[in-house]
Amino acid sequence: MLAALHGADAAFEAAIAEDPDFALAHIGRARVHQLNMEGAKARAKAADARQLAAAASRRERQHIEIMASVIEGQGKKAMAAAEQHLSEYPRDAQVLSLLLGAFGLYAFSGRPDHDAARLAVCERYAGDYGDDWWFLTYLGWSKTEAGDIVSGRAITERGYALKPENAGAAHAVAHALFEQGDAAEGRSFLSAWLPANDRTSFLQGHLAWHLALIAIEEGDADSALDIYEQHIKPAGRPYPPLNIFTDTASLLWRLTVAGKTGLEQHWKDVAAYGDGYFPKAGAHFADVHHALVAATTNNDALEARLVEMAARAADGRLAPGPAAIGLGRGIAAFAAGDHDDAVRILAPLMPELVRIGGSHAQRELWEDTFIVACLRAGQGRQATSLISERLHRRPSRRDLAWSQEAARQ
Repeated sequence: MLAALHGADAAFEAAIAEDPDFALAHIGRARVHQLNMEGAKARAKAADARQLAAAASRRERQHIEIMASVIEGQGKKAMAAAEQHLSEYPRDAQVLSLLLGAFGLYAFSGRPDHDAARLAVCERYAGDYGDDWWFLTYLGWSKTEAGDIVSGRAITERGYALKPENAGAAHAVAHALFEQGDAAEGRSFLSAWLPANDRTSFLQGHLAWHLALIAIEEGDADSALDIYEQHIKPAGRPYPPLNIFTDTASLLWRLTVAGKTGLEQHWKDVAAYGDGYFPKAGAHFADVHHALVAATTNNDALEARLVEMAARAADGRLAPGPAAIGLGRGIAAFAAGDHDDAVRILAPLMPELVRIGGSHAQRELWEDTFIVACLRAGQGRQATSLISERLHRRPSRRDLAWSQEAARQ
């Protein structure tokens, strides 16, 4: 699980068969069910683990309760309990892992400081892990996302060298290269890692998504679409549904913004996939990606989803708050060709983007949309500060071209 490799489900099943009373094996299996959007099975296994935990140690009981809280959608409770648990048992890596990553409890908390929180908790326990292959990967990635790219890449590469088949490490390296704007090295690294580790990881499709981003950055939409068709589109992929839905929706949207046409069937396929796994508002990161799909295929579905999100916000259950709803409305305006309205809606939301979680690479989709809306509306100068900030962070052929176009308006 920590290396994002296939096989954890079978390993937990084998452990349960060997010792049916082993509570931690049941909660581990429950977590894999949850990642695969098998909610009923996840909750049933979590209930088994809780029942068996009566005979377990205090550390194991706390571990099980934290994991069960995540499975039951009690993110705030799980986050507070995990922080307390780690103060006693810092090397409980499965619990620490819940806080980390682009889809972790910190990232999806709605907090604007989740990058800093993730780095702080990693640095707090660095002495407890030392040169651990998994920990170094997440310490490095957390530094990279918090803006310390040089140090982040160096630490990530240390972790990668200890276990090169670790898909989590390959993913963190890909992010470091993305943040440094090193397209050539990113393509070289991913083009070698992906075939060498074919079918080993549930991050395989997402790593291919990173390769497609490089193609889009270089203006090669055709190659990006080829990667999508071969490695990312939802048909029969053995990856977590949240990864599949967000990767497919975001890449098709980026291709659309880049001017690629003829994507109608792909959009329909992704819409059908999303209707199957995310039919109602709930996981907000899926919801903001649902807006991309619905704005392209079914505006009625988009309006219905935004109403559901508003109800969740009124109940205090929409972690990013109204910003997530605003992003949907901005996307709808852009898709309808009303670029002036898209600029009006999206401009004040750019500082709020961080609240939806995910990584910088994932959130840039909405920045790209805002920039292109400004240019198409003849308001390029509204986007100059954002483009300048991005170029200061890393070189980018697209951002440079956008900057030059904005300066001419």
